[in-house]
Amino acid sequence: MAPRKPKKQDTKPKVTAKAYIENGGIIIDKPITSTLEENYMPYAMSVIISRAIPEIDGFKPSHRKLLYTMYKMGLLTGAKIKSANVVGQTMKLNPHGDMAIYETMVRLTRGNEALLHPYVDSKGNFGKSYSRDMAFAASRYTEVKLDPIAAELFRDIDKDTVDFVDNYDNSMKEPTLLPVTFPSILVNANMGIAVGMASNICSFNLKEVCETTIALMKDENHDVMTTLQAPDFVTGGQIVYDDAQMRAIYETGRGSFKVRAKYKYDSQNNCVEILQIPPTTAIEVIIDKIVDLVKQGKVREISDIRDETDLSGLKITMDLKRGADPDKLMLKLYKMTPLEDSFSCNFNVLIGNMPRVMGVKELITEWIYFRIGCVKRRVYYDLAKKKEKLHLLKGLAKILLDIDKAIQIIRSTEEDSEVVPNLMIGFGIDQVQADYVAEIKLRHLNREYILNRTNEIETLKNEIDEMEEVLQSPRRVKQIITEELKAVINKYAKPRKTEIIYPSGEETIEIEEVPDYPVVLFLTRDSYFKKITPQSLRMSGAQKLKENDEIVQEIEATNRANLLFFTDKAQVYKARASDFEDLKASVLGDYIPAKLQMDEGESVRYLAVTDDYKGFMLFVFENGKIAKVNMSAYSTKTNRKKLLNAYCSKAPLCAMRYVLEDEEIVLTSSSGRMLFVNTAMIAPKATKDTQGVQVMTLRSSHRVINLQSPQQAAVLDPHRFRCKAIPAAGAIPREQDVAEQLQFTIKI
Repeated sequence: MAPRKPKKQDTKPKVTAKAYIENGGIIIDKPITSTLEENYMPYAMSVIISRAIPEIDGFKPSHRKLLYTMYKMGLLTGAKIKSANVVGQTMKLNPHGDMAIYETMVRLTRGNEALLHPYVDSKGNFGKSYSRDMAFAASRYTEVKLDPIAAELFRDIDKDTVDFVDNYDNSMKEPTLLPVTFPSILVNANMGIAVGMASNICSFNLKEVCETTIALMKDENHDVMTTLQAPDFVTGGQIVYDDAQMRAIYETGRGSFKVRAKYKYDSQNNCVEILQIPPTTAIEVIIDKIVDLVKQGKVREISDIRDETDLSGLKITMDLKRGADPDKLMLKLYKMTPLEDSFSCNFNVLIGNMPRVMGVKELITEWIYFRIGCVKRRVYYDLAKKKEKLHLLKGLAKILLDIDKAIQIIRSTEEDSEVVPNLMIGFGIDQVQADYVAEIKLRHLNREYILNRTNEIETLKNEIDEMEEVLQSPRRVKQIITEELKAVINKYAKPRKTEIIYPSGEETIEIEEVPDYPVVLFLTRDSYFKKITPQSLRMSGAQKLKENDEIVQEIEATNRANLLFFTDKAQVYKARASDFEDLKASVLGDYIPAKLQMDEGESVRYLAVTDDYKGFMLFVFENGKIAKVNMSAYSTKTNRKKLLNAYCSKAPLCAMRYVLEDEEIVLTSSSGRMLFVNTAMIAPKATKDTQGVQVMTLRSSHRVINLQSPQQAAVLDPHRFRCKAIPAAGAIPREQDVAEQLQFTIKI
């Protein structure tokens, strides 16, 4: 008898959890809310606080770490050094990769032209903020140092004006904020995308910001729009000024305004030169868009376009055809290209590690509070130093009474450790003063040196009194800030780069150049579409159709009409009649699913034609319900080609119809009943995918099978089939109705 094989042991661990997945591990029941709190929330807060949102000094942590590293490297003075060196040193504070640090530096440089007042003076190729394709050189090829204005970022940083914290490995200290002497948060643009929030702060002119800050310190009710009229961008351009929009941005910190390019016309060469563009676009984007418009035939005045940007600055040149009006052309391009673009503002700033969206006035006020704290801390620091020095000099003054006695005490003291105690006893001074006296060099133990030092006592007393007065007087603190702001204006102010223009009615221009003429539209059951002019239709013969196909809709319209193709998958595809070529009846036509790139297996069920999106769409379902949807629900501000959930797909659809005004319709059920209903009895719905209301009551085995007009129904006595209220069952036609119908037909 063969020995019994031992049972194979189960290698799966015995667990008490709900399940075990092979090679996957144990499934543990855990609420998703706790997972979000423990894992996702710390990440989100880290991105918001430590990465993406700027603080009141105008910097994100990555900017601050880089600039502080350059400051500690002594790059405020001296020659430029390799960017790679700066990047390497910055990694002591910033644990991210070298490329992330270098890209941060690139944006701060003078060469990149991304900031109104760059903080880094640069040498080499740093790309351009207004170019998409112009890449910056590697860090080993470029050189940098701090720009002179960066001195305003670090003034008195060593006087305890801001808090310092340990870096990521506790090997050195770094500032939590920079003690900026001007509101840099508004002077240079800043953008960041965090988790669930973002920040986009436009730049303003340095002089205007400083003057507004001074005015707000003098009068809290100052209207900032009188001194800070509009933003200012490094790329220049022109702001299309709207007082209501700008005031809303200034008050709430949110909103948008339009910025357009600046150009000049060269009559000698018949060309337009674009010299300044909006900050939200790039040269290549503008050129690509204009080239597309020329290819589509929407812009016919341009014969050539090229990028002539060089060391002298940005320039896009467009050669014009003979007789073209440059001003009208530019108005057209403003409407159709990024040459005019919107800048969306979101003044989201971290205040005390809490993100807050603030208006301009509130933002400047917060900066004033921050700067007041910096100035007071600086004064406290200087005051403590001067009090310490005064204390030492008072001890030195007592030595003046008897220098020989001090020398005698020191000479007669046998042990070095007893020198300080003996001086304290001999002159009645404390240990700090005695230490100071004991450390004086022998050559300085003369009356002239001691008199010169003690003469400082009165000066120090006056300075200390003045500092204490400053700390007690908010007005004196604001006066100091005002003087510093005026000094910044005198040193670094620049003229505005962005012009402010006021729109006029003369700028209205008809961009739509699509010719408008009558057309007849045909849609077949198999989703073929034709657009034929009435003249061509009169001269042509029979319609050419695919085998077993037939025309289901024939609509008179214009070439500028909007076409809405409703499909059997509850979607609608939008087009213009002008998107299709004029055809003849002898051709098959455009196959709409291919032309409009519909989903696989999708076909057209109905075509609605409108010029102004007025009227209603009626959706009749087999269960007797009708949805009446405003046609305006299908109108979109953007040029969207496809809309989902065009109608309800939960119930089988019998028919659909577009009506401009309320009219009478006829429903026919599978039981033979007919119901005349006026659409005014059906309330319109706001949502597209609604089933609407019950109109025709049906037995469980019956359904609505047809939708007609009263003329198509041809009933001689429609009163029998009309209803006073809905829902209603309708009526079955009598034999005499049918006989009268036939008789009426024969007479006709």
